[in-house]
Amino acid sequence: MGPFTTLDLLILVAYLGGSTVWGIWLGRGQRGGTDYFLGSRQLPWAAVMLSIVATETSSLTFLSVPGVAYMGSMTFLQLTLGYVVGRTVVAIVLLPLYNRGRLHTAYALLEGRFGTGARRFTSGTFMLTRLLADSVRLFATAIPLALITGWPYPASIAIIAVLTVVYTYLGGLKAVVWVDTLQMVLYLGGAIAAAVALQGLVPGGWGAILSTAGAAGKLQTLDFSLHVTEPYTFWAGIMGGMFLSIGSHGVDQMTVQRLLACRDLKAGQKAIVGSGVAVMFQFVLFLGVGVGMWVFYQGRAFERSDEIFARFILEELPQGLRGLLIAGVFAAAMSSLASSINSLASTSAYDFWAPLVGAEGDEKRTLRAGRVLSLLWAALLIGGAIAFIPLSRRTAAVEVALGVASLVYGGLVGAFALGVLTKRPGQIAAIVGMAVGILVVTVFQRSFAWPWYSLVGTLVTMTVGIVVGYFRRRTA
Repeated sequence: MGPFTTLDLLILVAYLGGSTVWGIWLGRGQRGGTDYFLGSRQLPWAAVMLSIVATETSSLTFLSVPGVAYMGSMTFLQLTLGYVVGRTVVAIVLLPLYNRGRLHTAYALLEGRFGTGARRFTSGTFMLTRLLADSVRLFATAIPLALITGWPYPASIAIIAVLTVVYTYLGGLKAVVWVDTLQMVLYLGGAIAAAVALQGLVPGGWGAILSTAGAAGKLQTLDFSLHVTEPYTFWAGIMGGMFLSIGSHGVDQMTVQRLLACRDLKAGQKAIVGSGVAVMFQFVLFLGVGVGMWVFYQGRAFERSDEIFARFILEELPQGLRGLLIAGVFAAAMSSLASSINSLASTSAYDFWAPLVGAEGDEKRTLRAGRVLSLLWAALLIGGAIAFIPLSRRTAAVEVALGVASLVYGGLVGAFALGVLTKRPGQIAAIVGMAVGILVVTVFQRSFAWPWYSLVGTLVTMTVGIVVGYFRRRTA
């Protein structure tokens, strides 16, 4: 097939321009911080559910997950089993606590139990983690743009970020959620289109793909081995995936912020549990595309696993369809980036800026500060994405992003578990426990695969927190 054509470019430009203008329009009428960061707490659960899925998907799922199946098998799907269990725990245990206090951030819950120090420590940890993980996601999105235009990665990264920050800056969370919904429809449509294209590109279509892949073991979904160094086993999926999901959807402000924007508790619960089921079906689709490409390319080696799907789109699909799928890549990326910027600005404003300058409860000042902080975090994400470029040749971006987040999710989940399940350990015990939990996982990360990071970190944080709390009481 030919190169990226004028028709492809028109489709891409129309999407980028249209979604940006729509996001700006959705943000009209904002009067304060609650409007900007929580959509006035009036967002419908179905839109929030789709926004959650779109946000966690990002360009990494669109580009990297097919590459994971290409290089391996379907065993990545086991993680989604734990995802559903973890989100159910969030819906039953944590979400009622967040809604009861009408909180603005997840970390405000810990202030009531431990104190301001614990709130700021967990909030700061979230911000650092989100910055690192989403910088990797932003880099992954620049891959197809660099391939299309020949531009260097830094320029491609900056262009994507600038387009996204325009509607995020003006539209707030309401714009982010509704544009996310459109973006999810687009990138899922693009993935389905790729699957349909493979039907025609591979002699014998999907029947031949499944037969060839099955004989080569590419369709393996369950692995019951007990090797903790293997990332995609049934046990890592159930246990590791569950604690990873509790971390990413129960104590990560990027998701909690959306749940707090729902109209009531029941709506938030439907949104979070429904997102787990939707993600499971989504992974089936993207992993299937990866297996199909493996048959099409006959196992050809690629320099980067993250480039495989991008090259397939550009080199093998007809004009118009190429533009649609590249727009899908940008849709996934802009969704996650917009959500990251807004949630980082939210925690910065409510957990740090407002208490320090005496602006708690001042909606207008919080709105103005939130917009300035959005610009600051966008600049930091661009810098982080550029810094990842030299590391991208050694591993898939999706595994880097999930691994970075998992290093600290255990500490966050452990701190919340201490706050919810115990009464005696105080603020110092919680902070020390969390710090040790993150440190242990970081130091010993090569001893077990990344899906186990959150579980190990949670157990260490709780154990250390309880022990430190006990000795502080004895010596008091």
